[in-house]
Amino acid sequence: MAIKKMKKDNQTILVTGGAGFIGSHLCERLINEGYKVLCLDNFNNFYDPRLKEDNIRELRENSNFRLIYGDILDNNLLERIFRENKILKIIHLAALAGVRVSFHAPTEYVDVDVKGTVNLLEMAKKYQIPQFIFGSSSSVYGFQAKTPFKESERNVVPFSPYSVSKLAGEIFCRHYSKAYNIPITVLRIFSVYGPRQRPELVLHQFARKMKKGKVIETYGHWGSARDYTYVDDIIEGIVLAMKKIFPFEIFNLGNSKPVKLKTLLQILSQKLKMKPKIKKLKNQLGDLEITYADIKKAKKLLSWAPKISFTQGVERFLEWHKEKEKFLNSLNYGEI
Repeated sequence: MAIKKMKKDNQTILVTGGAGFIGSHLCERLINEGYKVLCLDNFNNFYDPRLKEDNIRELRENSNFRLIYGDILDNNLLERIFRENKILKIIHLAALAGVRVSFHAPTEYVDVDVKGTVNLLEMAKKYQIPQFIFGSSSSVYGFQAKTPFKESERNVVPFSPYSVSKLAGEIFCRHYSKAYNIPITVLRIFSVYGPRQRPELVLHQFARKMKKGKVIETYGHWGSARDYTYVDDIIEGIVLAMKKIFPFEIFNLGNSKPVKLKTLLQILSQKLKMKPKIKKLKNQLGDLEITYADIKKAKKLLSWAPKISFTQGVERFLEWHKEKEKFLNSLNYGEI
């Protein structure tokens, strides 16, 4: 993607997790809109850090982009960032992700996803940042919420350390908004996919294994469904949220068209012209039967609606995967 060189005085955006899947796409979009971007990322080993390095390779050539290697748990670093830069908005995407993995290291999720969020809220309070946007997750709805999931749902009972930590982050955001008058927007993001997708996520993992003739492990029955949302649509939602200031609001960002696991495999098989080798396993702890976003609120207040169909999105992902295949095959996937 061509990166334009533009400048806006005092229009610096801090993007945490900015070298990741969603974050790197967002940084590109913000640079193209003329903002200056501070990208804070710790390049942890949740997956091969070389993928993040590649995500922002072109961005690093732009004078309006600055990469800061660091952690949101490092308060001394955060103090220095906010003291030395006039930050217009914080877009907080940094997190330990992964529902299943979170059962094995719950205290780490408390540290990063809760404490790290509070650290940034403290900076927003101290330095009077005009807007804070928090990247939350559809997983906060849990098993008991009615579908389609509405932001007004009261029966929110998350069922994994990851989703609990995200809901805790939302509650802290609500507290800081009310107690300190910080305008905060929470975005509950649904099953994002597309180029640069994390390697353990379903589409990336299935495509990789199918191409290599490896067995694909599926969990639960094939009727389970996810509200897969193309990354460009998510980025559009974040940018629109930036342009409207609310005291405190929560929005769903999802395609609002759940795709069954069986359908995903059929589309992928058709596009790759390959028959997958499949091993069915029992459902894993924390896996939801369905995610399904009600997006009426985002349509009304943000003027946002998804544009990319799942089939179109899969085609774009596979084009990226083919273009990057040699590089992707060189990465260390561990047990993924």
